[in-house]
Amino acid sequence: MTDFMTTVNSWAWGPVMLALLLGTGLYLSIGLRFLTLRHIPRAFALLFAGREGHGKGDISPFSALMTSLSATIGTGNIAGVATALALGGPGALFWMWITALVGMATKYAEAVCAVRFREQDAEGNYSGGPMYYIRNGLHKRWHWLAWAFAIFGSLAGFGIANTVQSNSVSQVLSDSFSVPPLLTGLVLMVLVAAVILGGVRRIARVASWLVPIMALSYMLMGLVVILMHISEVPAAVAFIVESAFTGSAAAGGFAGATIWAAIRFGVARGIFSNEAGLGSAPIAHAAARTDQPVQQGMIAMLGTFIDTLIVCTMTGLVIVIMDVLPSGISGASLTSMAFGNALPGGEYVVTVGLCLFAFTTMIGWSFYGERCAVFLFGVRASMPFRLLWVLVIPVGTLVELELVWLIADTLNAFMALPNLVALLLLGPLVFRISKEYFKS
Repeated sequence: MTDFMTTVNSWAWGPVMLALLLGTGLYLSIGLRFLTLRHIPRAFALLFAGREGHGKGDISPFSALMTSLSATIGTGNIAGVATALALGGPGALFWMWITALVGMATKYAEAVCAVRFREQDAEGNYSGGPMYYIRNGLHKRWHWLAWAFAIFGSLAGFGIANTVQSNSVSQVLSDSFSVPPLLTGLVLMVLVAAVILGGVRRIARVASWLVPIMALSYMLMGLVVILMHISEVPAAVAFIVESAFTGSAAAGGFAGATIWAAIRFGVARGIFSNEAGLGSAPIAHAAARTDQPVQQGMIAMLGTFIDTLIVCTMTGLVIVIMDVLPSGISGASLTSMAFGNALPGGEYVVTVGLCLFAFTTMIGWSFYGERCAVFLFGVRASMPFRLLWVLVIPVGTLVELELVWLIADTLNAFMALPNLVALLLLGPLVFRISKEYFKS
């Protein structure tokens, strides 16, 4: 079964999928005349002005971004970046940047469509995302894609955003502080339950104060290391860009193979980290209190900017500057080694960061999965889904998750496909809405 899923996964995240992800982002960027890059300052102004929000919705525009970032900023920013660099060389970080630059347009379009085509459920809560903008924005012949997305989305989170996260936390706490894995699982279960059983408003409240604190703390630590070695930064950046086109720093093989490794792992891990094109983030943005899809779209695109161009870049630069790639290790251990070599006790800060990032991923993705379940079964599915989500958490600390990881990662790819098709078809509408907004 593991061999079979490995084959399916390699196909699902193969060249076709990576080209579709990048191609969709590039198509939307060109169609929007690169407004996602030109209006970054304006987007930040809207973000800070959107602490409350005006219009229909459940949570503020700011809280919607923090909720999406709670799910987005996770182990991918610590372990995912390190894995990309270990497998694809430093050049992988360059391709993560490219993925983010075009991914901002993808995330923008997702949020515009999510707000434009959202609905209110029987309890008055706002629901949106790919399943709704497929059903409400496309011809009936495409509606099966909405159901496909909802099925994959409701299942995928139990792997990558639930059991895999609790397993990662239990392992790192066991290795660093000898905490029994089951105890970690039970504590996580209680903490996550205290948040998600209160619904999206409580998730948003927790995310709105926890996400900025944890992200800024991690960024500050990375900035300290970078400033301590500021003279080495220009050479490190040059090395990253050079490796993207020469493959000289990746392990083994001929140059073409190593360049492909940098592209493949850079793009794949970039998408894993910022989720642009996956279709998850617009579910959170659909709940924002706003009557203006374009404004929420600009706020949404900052998620990709913050996640990849800032947080992932911090991790990647520290790894390259501290020259720990030759150690041969990968994942969170590589990031931990880099910070530990740079700062006394740095490895413990990474451990705490990994735990917080995993926790916020679990609460953010629980909302995504719940909205998918509501689309499939109605509002009566909300509480059973939350309870099941909580009960599965300790299981992740006790089982070998290689197969679970493969299945969930593959389901994520299957989530992306219906979403990308919808964005390509709805692209002209997004262009028109954006043009009308900026003209007025």
